[in-house]
Amino acid sequence: MDSALASDARTGAQGSGAVYLRPSVRTSVKLLVVGHFAVGKTTFVGTLSEIRPLHTEEKMTQAGALVDDLDGVPDKTTTTVAMDFGRLTLNDHLVLYLFGAPGQQRFTRLWQDMTKGALGALVLADTRRLDQSFEVMGLLEEHGLPYAVAMNHFPDSPRHSDAEIREALDLLPETPLVTCDARDRRSSTEALIALVQYLLSRTATGQEPPR
Repeated sequence: MDSALASDARTGAQGSGAVYLRPSVRTSVKLLVVGHFAVGKTTFVGTLSEIRPLHTEEKMTQAGALVDDLDGVPDKTTTTVAMDFGRLTLNDHLVLYLFGAPGQQRFTRLWQDMTKGALGALVLADTRRLDQSFEVMGLLEEHGLPYAVAMNHFPDSPRHSDAEIREALDLLPETPLVTCDARDRRSSTEALIALVQYLLSRTATGQEPPR
């Protein structure tokens, strides 16, 4: 599965740009793309999706400024109010559905429905605001959903070693940690591959599969 993802996604193979699924597709896989507010989830889904992604972004208002922390992202003008959705066809028989979940606390009620049927999640994080990732990871653990962590690189993001980030986020040794640029297709693909390989390894070792 990971080799198919690498060969198709890296080369931009997008099912001829078709909106509809190929008739031969028999298996679909649901993955979540999650993270705190303004970490790049909408960008990530849009970068990988072979179809025009579904976005539910709205302009931020003065009312939202009271609850959405713009520290570190002063130029942020829009926010996801429901979810992002994208699709990536890997081969004639297999397709990935990517669901981006909003990161603000007021939207956590959406998570229960979004986690149903998902095999795993990719957590996007930002070294400028690592502390804001704890609630997101806690929700995934609460729902029993395995995840990998991808540090989305921003121009002013401070650099830290993997060991420092693992310690700061209190990651288990087996939890994948990678660096990516959500704007770049190859980089985003490699982050997704890290998640897929982790999910495959859990299956191979007989760990309880995700719900």
